Amino acid sequence: MNDNLKSHWDFAYEWKAVLLLSLGFGLVGIDRFMIMPLFPVMMKDLNLDYQDLGHITGALAIAWGISAMFTGNLSDRIGHRKVIIPAIIAFSLLAGLSGLATGMLSLVMIRALMGLAEGASAPASIIATLDASKPTRHGRNVGIQQVASPLFGLGLAPILVTQLLKYLPWHLIFAVVTIPGLIVAFLLWKVLRNTKPSAAAKHTAVHDATKHKWTDVLRYRNVPLNMLGMLCWLTCLIVLTALFPSYLIDYLRLDMQQMGYVLSAIGFGGSLGTLLMPALSDRVGRKPVMVVSVAGAAIFLSALMHTGPNPTLLFTHLMLTLLFIFSLITLTVGPLSAESVPPKLMSTASGLVVGVGEVFGGGVAPAIAGYVAKHFGIQHIMYLGLIALAAGFVVALCLKETAPARLKVAPSAITLAD
Repeated sequence: MNDNLKSHWDFAYEWKAVLLLSLGFGLVGIDRFMIMPLFPVMMKDLNLDYQDLGHITGALAIAWGISAMFTGNLSDRIGHRKVIIPAIIAFSLLAGLSGLATGMLSLVMIRALMGLAEGASAPASIIATLDASKPTRHGRNVGIQQVASPLFGLGLAPILVTQLLKYLPWHLIFAVVTIPGLIVAFLLWKVLRNTKPSAAAKHTAVHDATKHKWTDVLRYRNVPLNMLGMLCWLTCLIVLTALFPSYLIDYLRLDMQQMGYVLSAIGFGGSLGTLLMPALSDRVGRKPVMVVSVAGAAIFLSALMHTGPNPTLLFTHLMLTLLFIFSLITLTVGPLSAESVPPKLMSTASGLVVGVGEVFGGGVAPAIAGYVAKHFGIQHIMYLGLIALAAGFVVALCLKETAPARLKVAPSAITLAD
């Protein structure tokens, strides 16, 4: 057991830490995605086009992925506090600096630096949440921590920033979000304990505890499949977050407030998918939920493509599409990666899947989508999502089941995700 597992459990610390880490990850979501609903206004002031937005979005995703792949080991060596707190301060200040950008180059540089800070905070925050949690609440608490990003960044931020545009220029809206980040960083400095992330491994059932080279993760079939899967899921997600606001404004001719309302469906659908579908997979299996989720995402994305300027229908179809997309993402980076490899490769597998998905799915896809929007029309960008889901359906069919309930084995016979 780790330092926090005492005979008398410290419930107060658990809930303080989980709440603050959840708020921190929620701010990651706000800072990352608030630029999307602001972009229709920013592009006029800064003389940007759709392809520029693809480059700006892609730069952050690539930096995020590279950072996530390498900073997990850093937090193991120096502790959570020295990674999480500086990272939150850094990305909060950089989010504010986005309002001072004068063109594409400065925006790309600022957002790339932001991606490095946010990518550093993500794996450390997940392990810090596990370390603070009583073992019987691992899954629930990690779910609470993870759901804050889509709920805040994709659910509340579009409504908040589009309403703030009535009173503030877009430059100052970026500055406003810096303040909550600094407050959360201060509270984490007061509360978060400098425990070792590796201690969380003692909470996990162990089957093969021997050492392995990091390259051994590629020998387990689900890991390379999950890399391809993440590329597919993030391609669909980034297309729907980066360029969809401009699609609503420029193609469907919605106003800013209607656009903000429709776009909030991404966060609400993502939150439901993050909380509900992985829990369902514990009972019926990971693979069936993955297959159903790919099919569901494709069905509702197709419906979304054929929906006119009806905010209620757009909201409904977008929410259901993202419910299934976030189901796919959560299962892919969590149970399907961690349960497929020996315990000492769990973080390596998950980090590799996240990093590869972010760099290629989150980095390359926006540039392609921006090119399609600029040269063929923004109404065609969702075909990229459908193509990605078609490829992802093949990936889902090839996955190996890992859920203990479906394998009919004792929990101690496999490696568990939480």
